[in-house]
Amino acid sequence: MTTLLLNKPYGVICQFSGDGEHRTLAEFVPLKNVYPAGRLDTDSEGLVILTDDGRLQNRISHPLFKKSKSYWVQVEHVPEPSALERLRSGILLKDGPALPVTARMIAEPAGLWPRDPPIRRRLHIPTAWLELTLTQGRNRQVRRMTAAIGCPTLRLIRWRIGDWTIAGLRPGEWREVAAFS
Repeated sequence: MTTLLLNKPYGVICQFSGDGEHRTLAEFVPLKNVYPAGRLDTDSEGLVILTDDGRLQNRISHPLFKKSKSYWVQVEHVPEPSALERLRSGILLKDGPALPVTARMIAEPAGLWPRDPPIRRRLHIPTAWLELTLTQGRNRQVRRMTAAIGCPTLRLIRWRIGDWTIAGLRPGEWREVAAFS
């Protein structure tokens, strides 16, 4: 069985077949018969697990297993402690309540690569970095949660799934790992 950790660059769709508009995983991973365990939006970066093991794919992506995922999120504005508490308590989104998350302010992650294209910068609006850890994985959930507290997401990087991280991987790089995390 093959299991890979890929640091997906910004602007890459989380599939091997092209849509005519975006770069694909095939540009970075030359192996056949591996597939993403879950999705990561085109405008998000970071960890994507690829495997040929259907049971592992299911264990990672199915909500029943509540696999924890951590994200580094650059947001507009500096959130108030009460806004972080709203995230920790669970926040109501348009499609229903989001489960509580672990939320904390962090410094910009050390060794972080520049994003291409760069995020927009506004001279008079500060930004902050958060680390959010969640077990739910609804469509664009992190972005919708930060918007709900008045801090829109500027950059979103999935750093960790379970025990696996993108430590040491530059955008577009991958490594093979043992299949259990």
